[in-house]
Amino acid sequence: MAAMNLGYMLSRSAAAYPNHPAIIYGDLVLTYREFNERVNRVASALRQLGLERGDRVAIFSPNRPEILEVLFAAWKAGLTAVPMNFRLHHDEVRYILNHSEAKVLVFAGVYQADIDRIAGDLTATRTAVCLDGLENKRHGNSFTVLDYRELLDCGDAAEWMAPVDGDDLAWLFYTSGTTGRPKGAMLTHRILLLVALNACADIYPFAHDDIGLHAAPLTHGSGIYALPIIAKGGTNVILDAPRFDPETVFASIEKHRVTVLPFMAPTMVKRLIESEARTTYDLRSLRCIVYGGAPMYVEDLVAGLKVFGPVFAQVYGQGECLMTITGLSREEHDLNHPARLASAGTPRLGVQVCIQDSDGNALPPGTVGEITVRSDLVMKGYWRNPEASAEAMVNGWLRTGDIGYMDEQGYLYILDRTKDMIISGGNNIYPREVEEVLLRHPAVQEVCVFGVPDAEWGEAVKAMVVLRHGHAVTEDELIAFCRSQLASYKKPRSVDFVEELPKNAYGKVLKRDLRAKYWEGQTRMV
Repeated sequence: MAAMNLGYMLSRSAAAYPNHPAIIYGDLVLTYREFNERVNRVASALRQLGLERGDRVAIFSPNRPEILEVLFAAWKAGLTAVPMNFRLHHDEVRYILNHSEAKVLVFAGVYQADIDRIAGDLTATRTAVCLDGLENKRHGNSFTVLDYRELLDCGDAAEWMAPVDGDDLAWLFYTSGTTGRPKGAMLTHRILLLVALNACADIYPFAHDDIGLHAAPLTHGSGIYALPIIAKGGTNVILDAPRFDPETVFASIEKHRVTVLPFMAPTMVKRLIESEARTTYDLRSLRCIVYGGAPMYVEDLVAGLKVFGPVFAQVYGQGECLMTITGLSREEHDLNHPARLASAGTPRLGVQVCIQDSDGNALPPGTVGEITVRSDLVMKGYWRNPEASAEAMVNGWLRTGDIGYMDEQGYLYILDRTKDMIISGGNNIYPREVEEVLLRHPAVQEVCVFGVPDAEWGEAVKAMVVLRHGHAVTEDELIAFCRSQLASYKKPRSVDFVEELPKNAYGKVLKRDLRAKYWEGQTRMV
């Protein structure tokens, strides 16, 4: 069935507000007319490279305007975007590029060495585009690196959009899975349109006069929440900073009169709350801080409400139902109802949430079970992984892998996870990935990795290690070993050495038992 191309969001705003700032990045200001013309040129150039409807275009870069340009260019050209976390290890980048069969990779120049290292192993990627003025260069006989400026120079600025069906893929959202390898959640044009509309309806009424500040990755939640801002013709301020710094955020809010922080991990919010720098800046323009991606402690939320006032809105979701399962509105962040602040809110518009037992039966309010979701916002499935798709989607319900309950008023409380996923600073970490790396070390006989409470990050990665007889290794050495083979945020923050790991009668490590003592006294197990 024919559907609206997501690129129309930008075209509409460019026609309505041609001279209004669309993007601010340091000293760079792009109006909607300029932004749209650059997107059209890139879309035209991608077609000239021979890409056809549905082909994948991967993005590997820290925050910068070109991420939004490539996203909208891919959509206008009828292609599928594959944004990647810029902190991924090159082995992880290689896997995603090959699994998605991305034809084109757009990357920041700072990662040139990583791309050089994996170029010979890429099975489908034939063209890479560097965002930082690289001279033309070839790798072997089939891998070409181009300068992003060439795409802008050779592309046509005329308005054109590929026709799409509602089920055409727009975004492959790679998230960790039960195999320890990332899985590509298939998000369509229709799904992302519904996400944008739902954000406006349930979370914050984005408007033309809104100015959003992107401090979180545009390849993740912040990029998704750029959609309603662009659809409404608002302004996107992109921080020109390599690391998250509260004072930089405060200075940008004051300078640009920022009205909304469209997506932040609880770790970021906590840093804003605790920073004394906030007292030296005028933050009165701020209307809303959207947070999600990990649980937020009630005491931190109470402190935030006292510092910033009633500006917080929570979103709960996952890559499989993109940031749109439940939400807690600004009005519901009420200090007079502190117990409700521990909830993840109520089901979002167009989303049905059900607590089910292990047999798929619905459970009554107050009963703990698995959180399941039914909605047109749920992913189409996992890219080229029918087994995982069938496991996640049962009888029309998405199994989130999260454990919780709903109260009589429909508020959802998340308690634990059926999966072993660790969420640290808003990043998903699957223990098996870390365990497999640690087991490559010659001194390691057995290992168990799990998440433990962390005041700053929500959860921290802990490894319990049994050493081989006659071998020795230090905690720092094992952490460095992991850092050399994984994204840095996935490495253990602590390693405990034990004589043996507890196991059940079938020889399975009792991870839950190991984990339990660290979570004693906590209101949540995540």
